[in-house]
Amino acid sequence: MQPFQAKHIKGNWGTLLLPVGKNDVIDWKLLEEEIDLLIQMGVSGIYSNGTAGEFYNQTEEEFDTISQLLAQKCHAAGMPFQIGACHVNPVMAKSRVARATALQPGAIQVILPDWSAPSMSEIIHYLQVLAQTAAPVPLVLYNPPHAKRKLLPEEYGQLKDAGIQLAGCKTAGGDEAWYTAMKQYAGDISLFVPGHQLATGIQLGAHGAYSNVACLHPRAAQRWYELMLTDMPRALQIQDAIQAFIKTHILPYLFDGEYTNQAVDKLLAAIGNWVPIGTGLRWPYRGIDEKDVAPLRAIALTMMPEFFALA
Repeated sequence: MQPFQAKHIKGNWGTLLLPVGKNDVIDWKLLEEEIDLLIQMGVSGIYSNGTAGEFYNQTEEEFDTISQLLAQKCHAAGMPFQIGACHVNPVMAKSRVARATALQPGAIQVILPDWSAPSMSEIIHYLQVLAQTAAPVPLVLYNPPHAKRKLLPEEYGQLKDAGIQLAGCKTAGGDEAWYTAMKQYAGDISLFVPGHQLATGIQLGAHGAYSNVACLHPRAAQRWYELMLTDMPRALQIQDAIQAFIKTHILPYLFDGEYTNQAVDKLLAAIGNWVPIGTGLRWPYRGIDEKDVAPLRAIALTMMPEFFALA
């Protein structure tokens, strides 16, 4: 696959959720099925080893197998893909980037070092080394709200001034002033925001989402994104329903401090019932009880009928 330019990175990207069975063993057959389903559902692209892929909790052999499976299937199908080479250890991140580059993804996702918050000069040096390691494949910076160092719009400008040309970034989004600042300082990179904010984000200048809504149902999320390009008022109505469901029935799992974002992503996939991966996470993290799925599915179908009609 040819290395992406920023203009190639847009739309509704589906994540690989890690299917784990008894004793935390990865179900490789189910992972292959998941990739096949994402391809069949026609998402804008697929990426591996985001938070829902539990990148922080894999052996290097497992990382390589996941990356190779994704690359093999996406190359064969002509499906755009990115490999998440994230690691909290910078040395291991560099090694993952080098091995991912050999698989010729369109881009490679990375995070910033996350044990101690890095200074701006350290961030620049870190990304310079990773960019050199990945070349000619570009980098996409995954900078979530819980990162030790959350970059401000003007700091993306500092990266550009230092010669670091990111192809894109995954962020938490912001208000209109934030979007205006991102256009000023990072207007030449692909801006991705949370899936449940995508319609508003597209209006304000975002290009797509590495999407939690795609966890819920990839095909419906894809058609919802396409609707944004032709009928934004209707897309915003669907967004209102999605946000109401998430606020009322999903965010409480996070607010009580008992569950993680990846637990919620797997819960959404179970509610959407498009792939049988279950809700379990690898030790020591806790997945949400399977008994919660059926009642939430009934509520979701009632609250978001237009979204599921797109599936």
